[in-house]
Amino acid sequence: MVAGASLAGTQAAQVIRRDGYDGRLVLVGDERHYPYDRPPLSKSYLTDEVVDEDRLRLRATADPEALGIEWRLGRSAASVDLGRSILVLDDGEELSWDGLVIATGAGPRRLPNQADAPAGVLELRTLDDARRLRAGLEAGPERVAVCGAGFIGAEVAASARERGLEVTLIDAAPAPLDRVLDTAAGMAVADLHRSHGVDVRLGVGVTGFERRGGDGPVRAVTLGDGSTVAADLVVVGIGVAPNTGWLDGSGLTIDDGVVADETTLAAPGVVVAGDVARWPNPRFEGRTMRVEQWDNAVEMGTHAGRRLLAELAGEAGLPFQPVPWFWSDQYDRKIQLAGVVTERHEMVQGSMAEGRFVQIYGDDEGRLRGALCWNRPRQAIQARLLVAEGESIDAARERLG
Repeated sequence: MVAGASLAGTQAAQVIRRDGYDGRLVLVGDERHYPYDRPPLSKSYLTDEVVDEDRLRLRATADPEALGIEWRLGRSAASVDLGRSILVLDDGEELSWDGLVIATGAGPRRLPNQADAPAGVLELRTLDDARRLRAGLEAGPERVAVCGAGFIGAEVAASARERGLEVTLIDAAPAPLDRVLDTAAGMAVADLHRSHGVDVRLGVGVTGFERRGGDGPVRAVTLGDGSTVAADLVVVGIGVAPNTGWLDGSGLTIDDGVVADETTLAAPGVVVAGDVARWPNPRFEGRTMRVEQWDNAVEMGTHAGRRLLAELAGEAGLPFQPVPWFWSDQYDRKIQLAGVVTERHEMVQGSMAEGRFVQIYGDDEGRLRGALCWNRPRQAIQARLLVAEGESIDAARERLG
């Protein structure tokens, strides 16, 4: 049984079937679409003149029946009974399982007043969200306001600007991508957007929205410093939260995600994968991680599927110890981060000013822990391997510099 029909859940289902499991395999997903790739939704889907949505479909679903999966699309997991090994769906249907993969992903965080927001205030997580946003951009708004300068917000701002629209990018943090990058690197992202004509407002939060005519669509965003930003299209992209509400009272440990051991096992017969999963990564001294990226969904879905098969066979599981890998395409910049960011960092190639550089991050023992590469794809791939090998900062400086 797989709860969650996005990338991680689909990957787990593929592996379970292809590694020899020939029993009943059910995959439950709350969207009505077959699983698809999300990364293009904030980039090419918004900017290309013509969009072929079929190309978004994951290859595993090109022939949905090929793997013998029972698809429950447009259905949500509502609760789980670990004692009886039962998954309950939102319509009350009960499905029994011998093993369960939890891959229910994450959903958009919302502003406190967003539920009462006027028309024209959108978010971006799903294909249906992307359809609404694309239509909004095609309508030619006078100004787009993007609330949140994380990956999604920054990419949407870049896509809107590439369409020639006036854009304001707003974030309460002191720098874009504040949760992922160091401050200097985040400010390089801010400078990149400013160089393309974006009005970047940092260190100030959104407090509300103004309507046209009292009860009409949005006309402005109000900020915490008392100022307003005119906008007739607003995109809220302030991050995501793991979809764990349906697991309240289940007995699973919930702490910003479903907590698993180092092998992805959350309970006997239950594994987790993707954005919803939090686990201690042995490669980084057991540092607890929850990674919201495409590569992690693929790798963790694969690992969790195999871990579940090992569990059902009474065998021990292997640790899941990837090197986190993030990337973002904004304008003509390819921003890639291998590993994790630490306080110890140094530039070893290029400079932020020229927009092509390699910056490495190390720990107190002199080991390479991460590398940020702008428009240096070859070095980014190399850096990921060096982090995996536990290479020293000195060696990394020589190899990447």
